[in-house]
Amino acid sequence: MPVSPDHLLAATVVASVAREYGKLDVLVGLSQMTVSQMTATSTEESDQQRLHWLAEQVLNWSGLPVVHVRPTSFLDTPLFTALAARSIRENGTIALPFGTGRTSPVAVEDVARVVATVLSDPAPHVGQVYELTGPRSVGMKELAEEFSRALGRPVTYVDVPPERWEAELPRPGTAPRLAQHVAVMGRLHRENRYDHTADGVERVTGVPAQTIEAFVAARRDF
Repeated sequence: MPVSPDHLLAATVVASVAREYGKLDVLVGLSQMTVSQMTATSTEESDQQRLHWLAEQVLNWSGLPVVHVRPTSFLDTPLFTALAARSIRENGTIALPFGTGRTSPVAVEDVARVVATVLSDPAPHVGQVYELTGPRSVGMKELAEEFSRALGRPVTYVDVPPERWEAELPRPGTAPRLAQHVAVMGRLHRENRYDHTADGVERVTGVPAQTIEAFVAARRDF
């Protein structure tokens, strides 16, 4: 689902219908890696991340054959695609409020390969939790260097003050909930909460996750 206040309701409905159906081989829940660092009483995360944590509890309580897939931030998000492409075209920079925090974004394609592998042969995976990240964690300077190599042109990182970044988020058409979620992602990056790597992509599919450089090189025209 997209960022939505109905996330927990939707997960509960799915679990209820699946239990009534009664013949499910597997239910794959697409969550977030932030959930791995959360507890019942943690308050540092966004409202949406809290709903992901609660949805996982509901699916676990359901007794269904559940597999939890927890990707970190997606390479395919506007942060690393549309926004980066615009600022690279304008002045050769990637401008984000991540400070000195490190990150290990994963490509949606790699997440999809994991889910497809689980669905094709569910039995070995039921009850597992798979954390999915890119192959290594990088600082923002290193991230810009990977963009630079992929594009064959200089790209540098510019650290945007959080206040300015957050002031620009409530653009027309941006739901307040989404703006809050993105603002929290920026803060958690600054706090180094995304400095984590996991081998879930390779462990499940046998193929390593894409590097940032490979992801960008495949989208040079974009």
